Amino acid sequence: MLRINEYRRVESLEEAYGLNQKKNNKIIAGGVWLKIGDRRLGTGIDLSGLSLDYITETDDVFMIGAMAVLRDIETHPGLLAYTDGAVKESIRHIVGVQFRNCATIGGSIYGRFGFSDVLTLFLAMDAEVELYEGGMVPLKEFVHMPYDNDILVALHVKKKPIHIVYKSQRNTATDFPVAACAVSEYDGKLHVSVGARPARAELLEIASDAMPGTEDGIRAFAEELAGQFVFGSNRRAGAEYRRHVTGVLLARALRELAGQKQHERRNGEMK
Repeated sequence: MLRINEYRRVESLEEAYGLNQKKNNKIIAGGVWLKIGDRRLGTGIDLSGLSLDYITETDDVFMIGAMAVLRDIETHPGLLAYTDGAVKESIRHIVGVQFRNCATIGGSIYGRFGFSDVLTLFLAMDAEVELYEGGMVPLKEFVHMPYDNDILVALHVKKKPIHIVYKSQRNTATDFPVAACAVSEYDGKLHVSVGARPARAELLEIASDAMPGTEDGIRAFAEELAGQFVFGSNRRAGAEYRRHVTGVLLARALRELAGQKQHERRNGEMK
């Protein structure tokens, strides 16, 4: 059971940051993961009055406020078009629509949960987190940082030519994934993000020309990539099973990535 001694709906990030420096205080965010387990908070800090539930698209970037809920991200036309549906694929399996209308991007990214589909997806993109005290930090660096009492204000996703695919495997629908991966190509590199290891997602970056062009080559390449990640066991799946399934998912993602590129080339030729 979650017990909160005091609830504060703050009026500024400065106020929230000050309160969050005390050990037993906690940012509530959507509150969905805090309810798991038995804990008592000194003060629950509510950011809902700070207008951080925005998704803003410019010519260069998507800016997603920390209090934007997963459902809004899942259905955002700009993000859907930019990722060719990968953002929806990474979110649509998470519990249910009611849950996704509560869970926030700030809580999902700041938590750096091993099972996080959202973290796995955005790690494969050129994304940065905006921290109240720490400023702008690349997501691929933030994922390895220790937990502290800073506040995640927003996620910034740079817009650039990209191909991206998301894949996951679950034992049952709406459960946590037992394997998850996102593969993208931009800036002349393949960006391979693997989550649900069951540890937090890791990112591998390699030159785009390393990707083979044959079916057998893709299968072998995917297995090689999966072998570069460390997997563990828990009650949902064993380490070797996760490694094998990740290899299969990576092969599927690489095939789709190649298909996206072929489709784009055909459309370009037609124009």
